[in-house]
Amino acid sequence: MPVLFPHSVLRASLAVCLLGLLSACANTNLGDALQRSLGADPTLKDNPPKNLGRPSPNKPQTTPEKQKSVPLPKDFPTEIPRYQQASLEQVQPLKDAAGPGKLTIWSSPDPINLIQNFYQKTFESGGWEVLDQPEDQDGGTFIVRRNDLDVTLSIRSRATTGKSSAASSSKPPAVATNSSVTTFDIQYVRDGKDTKAQKPQPSQKPTQAEKPTQAEKPTQTEKPQPSSEVVSKPAQVRSGQPEKFTDLDKVPQDLRKYVADLAKLGVLTPGTANPKTNADSQGTPFAPNQTISRRQYARWLMDGNNRIYANRPGLQIRLASKTTQPAFQDVPRTDPDFPYIQGLADAGLISSPLSGDSTAVLFRPDAPLTRENLMVWKVPLDTRKALPKASIEAVKETWGFKDTAEIDPKALRAVLADFRNGDLANIRRVFGYTILFQPKKPVTRAEAAAALWYFGSQGEGQSAKEALFIKPQTSQPSGAPKATPSN
Repeated sequence: MPVLFPHSVLRASLAVCLLGLLSACANTNLGDALQRSLGADPTLKDNPPKNLGRPSPNKPQTTPEKQKSVPLPKDFPTEIPRYQQASLEQVQPLKDAAGPGKLTIWSSPDPINLIQNFYQKTFESGGWEVLDQPEDQDGGTFIVRRNDLDVTLSIRSRATTGKSSAASSSKPPAVATNSSVTTFDIQYVRDGKDTKAQKPQPSQKPTQAEKPTQAEKPTQTEKPQPSSEVVSKPAQVRSGQPEKFTDLDKVPQDLRKYVADLAKLGVLTPGTANPKTNADSQGTPFAPNQTISRRQYARWLMDGNNRIYANRPGLQIRLASKTTQPAFQDVPRTDPDFPYIQGLADAGLISSPLSGDSTAVLFRPDAPLTRENLMVWKVPLDTRKALPKASIEAVKETWGFKDTAEIDPKALRAVLADFRNGDLANIRRVFGYTILFQPKKPVTRAEAAAALWYFGSQGEGQSAKEALFIKPQTSQPSGAPKATPSN
């Protein structure tokens, strides 16, 4: 017989006592109570316990839906470098662009300086022509070009807020956590013009083979549409020849009258949206919705000021002579627009080393004109005096722009001075009512023309419409036709 250990003896004794107790109380109330307390729960037969902590075999487990990724556009150029740690969030079509293209919006958890350094190095080493780039490491806009591809890349950061969810209302409220996400826009446009290809000189005449045949010439019964042709007798006696533009019906309705008056005045030059029509005897294209370059606006700015003030020589800007020392390294004397750009620099209307800005050694004549560039160059010709001191708070209180902090400090003074011009302010005339100034946004040719329609401040100024009927203070050659008012 095996020897029992003390604890085994104890368990056996307890079991015997318990059996004896149950037997003695089998037919008593106490026995029934003990049986009910130790028996199985009969309710579990119809209501089985819930399967906690494990997925049910008959019910599929729900998982959170993953965020769908936006597919890359099929026409996205392979030349554009892609930041590997960025994801595409949105694709938008471009309106009124010079060629096919789109706007793509990206986001990345990486900081701004890493993304900005990546694109700066890639653009510089990848054969891109860098027309503009940010001045610091806090984000900004790259404007680059390669062959016939124009790319505008804007980098910025945004703050995102996440919350930890609560299972029920009895638990503490969710705690907010802040994080930073860098977003950047890549806008690309193919304009069909390869910068490496040889461009024809404007002075070259078409050869015999390029001249339109008799079948291509319009018959005498064909007449241009009145809405798209601009001809005025008053403009014919001025120094510039007015252009007959064939696409003025494409100018936005609110800006059409400004463009028409400046065209009659002979200030505007043809666009390049459809060069094949330049030889059309019916006129030339203006391309109103095409982006205007800095060199084009510089020419229009000087011509517009001088022709609107044709009878006031003291308010005119002088052209620079070919012997003047160039103020900019990228605008030599041989540049066709040197007299205009250098003339504006000599007058102190654009920043250059002549005005004390030692960093402005490049003019970037072929870069797109931005909204803040337009204001910095135009407003001093309206006020004809020093611009007021300005701050971000002052511009917010006057214009109410939500993006005032993005405006260059040099442009804040011009924007504030423009507000004081009331209904004649350039911003109101060109852009209408807006609470977003978008200082880095390129300006179209129609918008630039609208800004140049009026020079001066309230109570003292002159418009292009008024200038059409003012005789300049210059002697006309014999036999020149006299200007007559025209409706």
